Amino acid sequence: MTPVAYRRRILIDPDPALRKVAKKVSALELRMPLTQQLIDDMIETMREAPGIGLAAPQVGVGKRIFVADVGEDEEGERTLYVFVNPVLTDFAGEETATEGCLSIPGKIGEVTRAATCTISGWDRRGKKARVDASGILARCIQHEVDHLDGILITDKATNMREAVPVGAGDVKDVEAAKEVNI
Repeated sequence: MTPVAYRRRILIDPDPALRKVAKKVSALELRMPLTQQLIDDMIETMREAPGIGLAAPQVGVGKRIFVADVGEDEEGERTLYVFVNPVLTDFAGEETATEGCLSIPGKIGEVTRAATCTISGWDRRGKKARVDASGILARCIQHEVDHLDGILITDKATNMREAVPVGAGDVKDVEAAKEVNI
């Protein structure tokens, strides 16, 4: 029987759970069915939102887990990332771009992040995982790790503003709002 994933409620700022530092997940805890269900639910919730990343604290679970799906890579392949207890290293370069956040709906702002980084941790099965990330994947990963540390884009962004609804206003803001719901 295939497990059923459920859409969870995404917490909205200023919910205090979003400001807490998430706790590490033990190897035993990761193997538990409830943790695997959480991961399935997070994937479903992220996709339904729609967003490109979601951290466990955003659904009210203070654990160091996040999921990400930033679309197709250069070869046209889609990759779903699940990271448990992630650690970021090897930051290089700097880029400022428009970001949004599922926990701050209707708002976007300019956030400066490393252009590239390396993330290591576990995948959902407890195997070591490492990814050298650039572009939107590097931005998404840094955004989600911020959530695990209780940091929101409002702590880093400049020019926070209302996202313009599709069909109205500045086309640049419309496209940015579609791409950056992290």
